[in-house]
Amino acid sequence: MTKLRVQLKKTVDESYDIIIGRKLTETLIRDIHTNFADRIYKVAVLTDSNVEALYGREFLWALQNVGIHCDLFTFPSGEKNKSREIKIRVEDEMIASGYGRDSLIIALGGGMVSDLSGFIASTFCRGIPYINYSTTLLSAADAAIGGKTAVNTPAATNLIGSFYQPSTVYADLETWNTLSVREFRSGLAETIIHACLGDFQFFEYLELHAPTLFDSNSLCLQWDICEYIVRQNCEIKYKVVMKDEKEDNYRKVLNLGHTIGRALEASAEYKYLHGEAVAIGLVAEARLANHLGFLKSEDVERIIRLLGSVGLPTECPKDIDPQLLIRKMYTDKKTRNGNINLVLMNGIGEMRKSSGGSYAFPVDEQKILSVLCS
Repeated sequence: MTKLRVQLKKTVDESYDIIIGRKLTETLIRDIHTNFADRIYKVAVLTDSNVEALYGREFLWALQNVGIHCDLFTFPSGEKNKSREIKIRVEDEMIASGYGRDSLIIALGGGMVSDLSGFIASTFCRGIPYINYSTTLLSAADAAIGGKTAVNTPAATNLIGSFYQPSTVYADLETWNTLSVREFRSGLAETIIHACLGDFQFFEYLELHAPTLFDSNSLCLQWDICEYIVRQNCEIKYKVVMKDEKEDNYRKVLNLGHTIGRALEASAEYKYLHGEAVAIGLVAEARLANHLGFLKSEDVERIIRLLGSVGLPTECPKDIDPQLLIRKMYTDKKTRNGNINLVLMNGIGEMRKSSGGSYAFPVDEQKILSVLCS
């Protein structure tokens, strides 16, 4: 018998900048010329049908007018279209248009766009660089940062994907002017979750300021508050990612509200926006933490009040079968040895850790049903 060992130990610096501001297209163009001029020949701008109608052509022309070789690739909007089939279609279109290893992808849009585009970048020609140009609060708060890329399957959301970090993230607050109230609320759900898992003072800030971003049933955006919210979101998330990039343990805390929330998304066939689903999941998981003796009742009520103050749902819809939710939860990536695992709060701004150091707890499905049906 012959045995050979391939030594592949290496250190890779995957650091990147997050740029927050308004009207950032010119900044992006300067950065492309500075950082990619010597190694990138073509730029693929990937976006969905909604963003294309709002910004796509104007964004493309801005790049073309300064000599950047680029094309726009558009796919249908909506979480249900974050699929393997759409990924294949976009890849085939890029290949037919002459894209290769010397290409750059720009994900122009929200969370669905960054998830799908990042996954395409991670596999296209075995990996090409990509930039997230975020146009929603949801994306700026969560999806654009951290390097999680994925597509959905009929079984569950984000089941197939990769860890692949962007080269840069741009959070363009100017684009929020075209968000609907419902879309903005969806982004606030991820913001509230970040405060719940890692920053009590930020939670208090949101209690005071988040409701002021709405005037009746319309948005009343205040840019100083918006910029602070994005910055705090980014700081909470990247500090978690820096400690545990590949979700071996600590990064699992970012899944607060998501195990139940993603199951709800899939069970309802994406009738609910991501933020709406995870808001419901957050409340259910907070109640579960309370039942297990981890979280005070007054903290649960405080979370429910904050979500309600910005118009987010807090109760599991009556038309969703709790047993179906349980079945969907078994497809969650934290499931181990046939057990549903949840991350649970120890208090607002603090996550519970087991005596063995794990941040994911196996929870009996009857306990989960008890909070879903209460």
